[in-house]
Amino acid sequence: MERTEQQYAHVRRGEGWAVAGLEDLGEGPGFRKVRKGLGVNAFGVNAIVLPAGMETGFHYHDEQEELYFVHRGEIEMEFGDGTVERLGEGGLARVDAATARKIRNPGPAEAVYLIAGGKDGYVGRDGRVPEGEEQRVRELHGLSDASG
Repeated sequence: MERTEQQYAHVRRGEGWAVAGLEDLGEGPGFRKVRKGLGVNAFGVNAIVLPAGMETGFHYHDEQEELYFVHRGEIEMEFGDGTVERLGEGGLARVDAATARKIRNPGPAEAVYLIAGGKDGYVGRDGRVPEGEEQRVRELHGLSDASG
């Protein structure tokens, strides 16, 4: 079932931002359409809630590389070459578009993982610090005034 704007009513929005919890994007097992719910335009992103013992089946993409991040629980990723990798909370995996992969939840509880996908590469380091924030950022990163 495709979700409408009304179905994303709990997403908080402002000028240039959107904030939501996983529960604001759906309920029960399956996909949470993060891109659509938050209005992400630069890349694809979904969260998946996968019940214990469930498996997704293999899939691959024509163009989009994907990054997987395990938020809760654990997953096993099986790749087209037969390799199986187990990822726990905080685990990360990058998968090329054409590489077949499937996910299974071997744990006793549901797993939640986030997938971000895109193509055409890194745009470069384009972050900027607003005027007046330079010192705070240096301190946050453990840098002294002399190293700036």
